[in-house]
Amino acid sequence: MGKERYLFTSESVTEGHPDKIADQISDAVLDAILENDPHGRVACETLVTTGLVFVAGEITTTCYVDIAAVARRTLKEIGYTQAGFGIDYKSCSVITSINEQSADIALGVDRYGAGDQGMMFGYATTETPEFMPLPIVLAHRLTRRLAEARKKKILPYLRPDGKSQVTVEYINGAPHKVKAVVISTQHSPEVEVEDIEDELVEKIINPCIPEEYKNEQIAHYINQTGSFKIGGPQADTGLTGRKIIMDTYGGVGSHGGGCLSGKDPTKVDRSGAYMARYIAKNLVASEFAEKCEVQVAYVIGGTKPVSLMVNTFGTGKIPEIKIRQIIERSFDLTPRGMIEKLDLLRPIYKKTACYGHFGRDEKEFTWEHTDMVGVLRKEAGL
Repeated sequence: MGKERYLFTSESVTEGHPDKIADQISDAVLDAILENDPHGRVACETLVTTGLVFVAGEITTTCYVDIAAVARRTLKEIGYTQAGFGIDYKSCSVITSINEQSADIALGVDRYGAGDQGMMFGYATTETPEFMPLPIVLAHRLTRRLAEARKKKILPYLRPDGKSQVTVEYINGAPHKVKAVVISTQHSPEVEVEDIEDELVEKIINPCIPEEYKNEQIAHYINQTGSFKIGGPQADTGLTGRKIIMDTYGGVGSHGGGCLSGKDPTKVDRSGAYMARYIAKNLVASEFAEKCEVQVAYVIGGTKPVSLMVNTFGTGKIPEIKIRQIIERSFDLTPRGMIEKLDLLRPIYKKTACYGHFGRDEKEFTWEHTDMVGVLRKEAGL
């Protein structure tokens, strides 16, 4: 029987990419509110373009937050400290348009119901130690290294904006080797792409690709237009919520369509997605399956999901109907239950806004814990 081969590609962007600037500002505003008012309601959207940050949304809180100062501080931390980089934290304009949360929505949320309707997905796989698909793990690793090389001046010509893309060849559903790596990075006007290609391969790409996936046929594509001197908001308008695939699983599995950044955890787009990942990861860590996708769906104001689905893609060790029953007995899927279980009323969200919400071991990422393995295996009689 022949081997099934296919290619799969995922991408990531650096914290200086315009869309990720917007995500980080939205989540920085959320954090600033939760720090003083854990029960504040936040739906914060950000637009960035040349010399301008526009923050809008619906916010209900008992505290005061200087949104302009939050936006400028975020730009500074990213590295936008000169107008030539695309935006300057000191001189850019910051415009705000904030209203209170709709009273109609608040009626449902105040009863600890879901803040909106929608469906969310969580996914986990055994193909990496992070229980994440390999392409997105490597893509994030590359963009994080780009940012590190810039901030530590390992490659002093780098600028904040950048992107990566990784193509992996799979054989019979398992990652076999990396086929292609794409790096697009903003750089200073003093250098040309042909001057930096070898150094980017040596100092960015090679350290990020595990030895078992390297091969002589890897194709490297670096700044394929030939120049990336103009970047950041000067080159491309950024908006909150435009990078939801790289925020999650890099295109593997399903996506409910809602973004995560800028939303407090009463919005199930956020808390439901985190809980679905928590469940899927614990199921795979419990050896119930090699791959697992969990879907939950809610109606606005509802206190329990209207549906729960489990898909193990033919890798399950026990029937999916039994796994679903175990989930229902083991996890509180009400909005209040998810918030309390994962301790979501904390100012932890700006860190999630770049390099992915999943597959990370920082202490803030409670949905990455595998502390339910013992409970699940006991429920399954294992």
